[in-house]
Amino acid sequence: MFNTKLPTQSELPTSRQLLRSTVIAMGVAAALLVTVVMPSEYAIDPTGVGRVLGLTQMGEMKEVLAEEAAADAAVQPAATPVVQAPAPGPVAPHEQVAAAPLAEPVAEPQQALKADEMTVTLKPGEASEIKLEMLDKATVSYEWATDGVPVNHDTHGEPYNGPKGYYHSYSKAKQVKGDKGEFTAIFDGTHGWFWRNRSNSDVTITLKTKGEYLSVKRVI
Repeated sequence: MFNTKLPTQSELPTSRQLLRSTVIAMGVAAALLVTVVMPSEYAIDPTGVGRVLGLTQMGEMKEVLAEEAAADAAVQPAATPVVQAPAPGPVAPHEQVAAAPLAEPVAEPQQALKADEMTVTLKPGEASEIKLEMLDKATVSYEWATDGVPVNHDTHGEPYNGPKGYYHSYSKAKQVKGDKGEFTAIFDGTHGWFWRNRSNSDVTITLKTKGEYLSVKRVI
């Protein structure tokens, strides 16, 4: 037999001491939840400590990355299949085929050329979008530039009453200071530019547009 000294009754923790330890442990866990876990994982910072420690910004960045990943995973609808008409049957010699009357061309609505210049200022992590209302086959030329801070951008269009989540991207890039070019609308709808500021400082973007569009406005 080993001569093991067993703890006496006075050395064992009392019920009050155990309760006190449990309450302290629960308080520490609750404090960590509110000041660390919630700000860093969900960008929820009721005390403000998470933003001071930089944890709230981490949570906001996770939410932004999740939104962009969901947008990139959006599946565009497949193209409408082309149905080939059946070949006409042979025509009897005594039958006469009447020529179909030519359809009169339908006049398309005329769009006056417009020219506009707009500016937006984005804080770190903030996004903005400027859209043009354009009809199918309308063309616009554009040029935009930042004040020196690079941004992420996506130039795209969305049809009126289109399927949920559908959009057509004309061009996109990450961490650039400007872009210019021209695009032609492939449907009636809104077409324009989305920017996201991934830097740690404010950025101002100036957009110039000229072409066939009905209106221009900032939607975000």
